Amino acid sequence: MTGGIAYVRGDATTPLGKGPKVIAHVCNGLGGWGKGFVLAVSRRWAEPEAAYRRWHRERARNDFGLGAVQIVQVQRLVWVANMVGQHGIRTGSKGVPVRYEAIGTALGTLAERARELGASVHMPRIGCGLAGGTWARVEPLVAERLAGAGVAVTVYDHD
Repeated sequence: MTGGIAYVRGDATTPLGKGPKVIAHVCNGLGGWGKGFVLAVSRRWAEPEAAYRRWHRERARNDFGLGAVQIVQVQRLVWVANMVGQHGIRTGSKGVPVRYEAIGTALGTLAERARELGASVHMPRIGCGLAGGTWARVEPLVAERLAGAGVAVTVYDHD
């Protein structure tokens, strides 16, 4: 347990514990869904991908953009939070795709929604895979915006 965050080995798509749960992950701002943790999400449920693609397609008429959050119910007490925290999909001359400020904004919104649902939040080390971020930069955001707001957080390290 670090900063109110519990760390476990396992799969974030099968969250541990009782009560309502939100599975949080980072999406890109391009409408792409097909690599990384989203594949595990899509293996379990079709709704988060369909909702994300629709959200991106209709972005001229909604809040889609860096820092935005979309909460999709997948079971009676389980939701998936699609958080836009990545600009682009490749590391290149402009650096890595992760946008820490956008992740921080999204986590703040997620904290409000999780409290409304009475839910704990479960996630892989968001922003640290394909997005190219470092947990040393993301963990303080999770600790401050979620754990600091009284939301129980579990981070999963896949075996």
